[in-house]
Amino acid sequence: MTYRIVFVEDDPDLAELISDFLARHEMDVVIEPRGDTALATIEREAPDMVLLDIMLPGKDGLSICRELRPNFDGPIIMLTSLDSDMNQILGLELGANDYILKTTPPSVLVARLRSQLRNMRPAQAASESAPVKTQRKLVFGQLSIDPVSRDVVLGKEKVALSTSDFDLLWLLANHAGETLNRDILLKEMRGVSYDGLDRSIDVAISRLRKKLGDNPTEPFRIKTVRNRGYLFSLSGWE
Repeated sequence: MTYRIVFVEDDPDLAELISDFLARHEMDVVIEPRGDTALATIEREAPDMVLLDIMLPGKDGLSICRELRPNFDGPIIMLTSLDSDMNQILGLELGANDYILKTTPPSVLVARLRSQLRNMRPAQAASESAPVKTQRKLVFGQLSIDPVSRDVVLGKEKVALSTSDFDLLWLLANHAGETLNRDILLKEMRGVSYDGLDRSIDVAISRLRKKLGDNPTEPFRIKTVRNRGYLFSLSGWE
């Protein structure tokens, strides 16, 4: 499969060079040259991964990482020329999954990016190996979810979802009318148990609701069942 990546980099020649190389390894790259418009681009593109330079016009990469991490569960990679222990520590503590220097050989860069994508996509790997009979298109009123093309259409509009957001929607929709708790969702999505503190599912649900036009204060499409979990409504899509 092809992964979608937003690369925030203000050097156009370097951005094109790296993007062209990644494209040869099943990575579709969207280049964003400014830090102060990066978050809007990431929200619009719904990527699987974000690459961040540190020195950027408008807003630095570390600030972007800090603001992005609570709302994005894919890998965030600092890709920079700043070889500083302090910057590496700060980047990782702000939520970056890796800190890679621009001088890293391209083949090593690809290997490290692929490793991060594999680690964040256990549910996707499972879905790709699932029996063909489970790969049926699901339709709920105006919502259709196609697991083969991984297209989501609501009304007449295609909904842009990251790989992890699609996996979460597919999981919820396959259990429409049932309440799934955080432990079930985390085990299916990431292969880990709920520790009582992890809020990544709550963040992902909030992001999914926004993409699907749900009411953030009184959701009627993906409902919160207090003290139990989340429920994909059968009747919220007319």
